[in-house]
Amino acid sequence: MTTGSATLAFNGSHIDGPLFTAVTDLARDTRWLNGFVEWWTNVQLGLFAVLMVVGWWRARRRDGAAMTLALAVPVSVGVAFACAEVVKKIVAEQRPCRSMPHAFIVETCPVPNDYAFPSGHTTVAAASVAALFLLDRRLSAIAAIVAVLEGFTRVYVGAHYPHDVLGSALLALPVAYASSLAIGRLATPTITRMRTLRPNPFLIDARHAGAGSAAPSGGRSAEAAPPVHTQQGSGRHARR
Repeated sequence: MTTGSATLAFNGSHIDGPLFTAVTDLARDTRWLNGFVEWWTNVQLGLFAVLMVVGWWRARRRDGAAMTLALAVPVSVGVAFACAEVVKKIVAEQRPCRSMPHAFIVETCPVPNDYAFPSGHTTVAAASVAALFLLDRRLSAIAAIVAVLEGFTRVYVGAHYPHDVLGSALLALPVAYASSLAIGRLATPTITRMRTLRPNPFLIDARHAGAGSAAPSGGRSAEAAPPVHTQQGSGRHARR
């Protein structure tokens, strides 16, 4: 896209420009923190990946429904992100660095067709919160704290307006939640069969697989043996 066409993009500074500059003025007053926050705003995305892995690891010791929800988390986040990208192209909001060039901007200004609304980083953060909520509410609570920090840092570095961050959350939360819910309902029977018929370390913990596979593999004898011996013993005792 040419620079001339970029000037036709939506100018979001009229919505909450003063609030945006209040945050970026804070960034100007804390220049010693700028480098760390610029680094941290991207690194935080890795924390959501870690939470997803933790949720998957725990789900290996749970039932098929939990494992399905664990596998649905990254898919749901991807769906929410794709929706955000579509909205971003439709709205075509200029980045603050272009619509408010005199503001204090920490992050390097991206190319003109890299629009601001909604925030991609915050979309990933909010979608992770919603998807993890169905799987593990403790992990979701941790993700929520990180998501708030993510949203703030996106404004702090001057990459997004506050309404970009809020809009991302309003979009990502229901989309990711609905996606995970749908995947959970549709795919749980398949995942459960896979865990039962062909136990795989990726889907089920080895110890759990051993316990769960005893009955289906004709191994009821291990559980039935003690009662049989007890009955035989009782019979001998009765004959005596």
